[in-house]
Amino acid sequence: MGRGRVELKRIENKINRQVTFAKRRNGLLKKAYELSVLCDAEVALIIFSNRGKLYEFSSISNMLKSLDRYQKCSYGAVEVNKPAKELESSYREYLKLKTRFESLQRTQRNLLGEELGPLNTKELEQLERQLESSLKLVRSTKTQFMLDQLSDLQNKEQLLLEANRALTIKLDEISTTALRSSWEEGEQSMSYGHQQQQHHHHHQPQELFHHLDCNPTLQIGYNNVVSDQMTATTHAQTVSGFIPGWML
Repeated sequence: MGRGRVELKRIENKINRQVTFAKRRNGLLKKAYELSVLCDAEVALIIFSNRGKLYEFSSISNMLKSLDRYQKCSYGAVEVNKPAKELESSYREYLKLKTRFESLQRTQRNLLGEELGPLNTKELEQLERQLESSLKLVRSTKTQFMLDQLSDLQNKEQLLLEANRALTIKLDEISTTALRSSWEEGEQSMSYGHQQQQHHHHHQPQELFHHLDCNPTLQIGYNNVVSDQMTATTHAQTVSGFIPGWML
């Protein structure tokens, strides 16, 4: 009974993925070797793992010769005139940069706690020291940032206190000025009332005298009768030549 068709997709399980890579890598290298021997072919095989490790096979002594031949076939007559040393130098620089890039990627993943399985005890200790050093630096930077914020808040608080003090002094001055003005207005009002009272007392005797001047004699109810009788008697005396005895 034959095996079923295997679906080609990324293996999610990390361990299974590493095992499969090792098996198929060795099988691919073996097939490349067999092809070169059986068919007398020039074979060059380059493999990079997901952790950046390089695996290669070349059927000739130097991989760079195969790459030089590849460059000539792929990029035409323009590339044919380039010296082999220049191509070799460019390839070496490419490999160096690529290796550096993959190493940095691997270190980044290790710092994030990923792909720690292939690391030995010494590498794990080095990674731990690196993380502790980075943590101290982060905490120091955070503490300094918080201290700077606290200093700024204290300066703002001092400015607000000074502004509040200045406003309090200004308010006291305004209150004092308003109270002084109120006192002065009250004093002026009292002085004006006193003068009005004195002026009233000064004119009252004149008015009373003027009233009395209009009526200088004391009037009694029977004065008019006596006056009329005296007028009649005087007239009678003039006529008869005597005065009644009750008038004597």
